[in-house]
Amino acid sequence: MGDNKEVFTSFKKKHNVDYPVLVPNLRGLDGAVAAGAQEVALFTAVTDTFNYKNTNCSTEESVVRAKDITREALKQNLKVRGYLSCVLGCPYEGNVDPKKVASLAKELYESGCYEISLGDTIGVGTAGSIGTLLEHVLKVVPAHAVAVHCHDTYGQALANILKALEYGIRVVDSSVAGLGGCPYAPGAKGNVATEDVVYMLHGLGYKTNVDMDQLVETGQWISDQLGRPTSSRAGAALMLAKKRQQELEKSKL
Repeated sequence: MGDNKEVFTSFKKKHNVDYPVLVPNLRGLDGAVAAGAQEVALFTAVTDTFNYKNTNCSTEESVVRAKDITREALKQNLKVRGYLSCVLGCPYEGNVDPKKVASLAKELYESGCYEISLGDTIGVGTAGSIGTLLEHVLKVVPAHAVAVHCHDTYGQALANILKALEYGIRVVDSSVAGLGGCPYAPGAKGNVATEDVVYMLHGLGYKTNVDMDQLVETGQWISDQLGRPTSSRAGAALMLAKKRQQELEKSKL
C-alpha cells in the first residue's frame, strides 16, 4: 500500500462514485487525507494467526487500531468502511465461530463504521454457512450496514451471494474479471467477478445501473493488460458471443 497516494491522485474522480482508500494504521490515514480521500477502509480478521500474518498483531490489538482509525477519520468528516476477513474460515485456524464474527462486526459498527464487509477470504463458505453467519450478525448489525465479500475458490461465491440477498443484504463486493487474491491465504482465488454478479442480479430482476456490455469490455481489457484469461464465466461467454455475432455480420457483407 506504499503507492496509495500515487495511485489515488493519478486519475480523475467522478462525483457519484466512492473511492475508499485502505488504511492499516494512523499513518496510513494521514496519507489518505493528504491524497484527498473522502472515504477510508480499515480491516481486521477474525483469527489471531491471520492478523499476525497480515498486520503483526492479535485480533484484539487490530480492533483497537481500527477503532483509533475510525475515531480520527470521523473527526475529519471521512466515511469509514470496516472489513472483517476470514469470516467463514481461516487458512491457519480452520473453522471460525459465527458468534465471534458477529461480536467483532458489532464492535466495528458501533465504533462508527457505516458498513461492515464480511469477507470469505479463502472462499470456503457455502450457502448454509453464510446463512448461519448472517443469522448471528444481523442480530447485532442492521442489514443495511452489512456487505458480503465472497471469494470463489470453491465455486460457491454466487450461491453465497444469492443466500445473502435472501437475508436482505444489498451490497456485494466484487472485482472486474475476478482479479485479486491474498498473499496470506495460500490457494485462495480472487474476489467473485463483477460480471458474474451483475449477470445474476440482472437475471433476478435487480436494477444495478451497470452497463453489462461496458463491464465485460473492461474485464477483457484488464485481463489482456495482465496477460491472463478473465476469471469471469459470464464475461468470457458474453465476449465469445459478441465475437461470433461480429463474425456473422462480416460474413453477410
